[in-house]
Amino acid sequence: MAFVSMEKISIKNAPKINEDMIQKYISDNPSVLGLGELTTLRREKSQPSKGRIDIVLQDDNNTRFEVEVQLGATDPSHIIRTIEYWDIERKRYPQYDHCAVIIAEEITTRFMNVISLFNGAIPLIAIQMTAYKNGDDYILTFAKILDRVLLATDDEESFEPTDRNYWENRSTTKIMGYVDSIFNSTGLPEKGFELKYNKFYIGLSKDGYVKNFIEFKPKKNYLYLIVRGDEESDKIEKIENAGLEVKYDARWKTYEIRLNKFEQFTKNKDLLLSLIRDSMTYYNVEIEE
Repeated sequence: MAFVSMEKISIKNAPKINEDMIQKYISDNPSVLGLGELTTLRREKSQPSKGRIDIVLQDDNNTRFEVEVQLGATDPSHIIRTIEYWDIERKRYPQYDHCAVIIAEEITTRFMNVISLFNGAIPLIAIQMTAYKNGDDYILTFAKILDRVLLATDDEESFEPTDRNYWENRSTTKIMGYVDSIFNSTGLPEKGFELKYNKFYIGLSKDGYVKNFIEFKPKKNYLYLIVRGDEESDKIEKIENAGLEVKYDARWKTYEIRLNKFEQFTKNKDLLLSLIRDSMTYYNVEIEE
């Protein structure tokens, strides 16, 4: 075995690469985006506005992804075009769930700031594309920088803040003790994270910012621990083999694990903490040591 060095290159400035080639590569190999098992519906799909969507993909859950490719850094026109195409498609085909996808060589801070202004109103994924050269070969890699921000639903009234007393009355002091013990076991309190009490769930915050990579839904006799991530059959099998009930929500990309007794957490502590760490990675949360 030998290690080889690869030269990082600018796709935009590479004389032998153009956007059409990139589109074709993604269209022929949609799994490279890391968005699950996808089928390519069409390339260069015409729009009533006379534009064309670079690529339209679809998964087994009837979600369509309207993909725009940008060589170089993201810019305002690219953002507007992507959102416009997503909006047109969701209105033309309301029977499907729709998600906008921006792929660019550089996802700028300005882009992230602009997207934050939409405050969850637009489901959008941002993927950073990087190219390397090794001899006569070119290698493309894709990294998800921003995961899907889902459209709001009535349940998102759950963001209405409450307090601990509200949850102790809604569930029980005993179940709330489970929440405290699990939260403390993660080591997150020492890193500045706090429990954030909302109307329909308990999430997390840090320095005043919401960080819901895990959530708790206390009931009268049990507790739901919710972690985020793409659906993985191996992960579900591990949870079920541990004797735990789990339900995966494909729309919200969450694993909902039911804990009837705190002993179920202590018995499976390593597994559950690893799921929490995976959720943090999926949510792009970094912990400073």
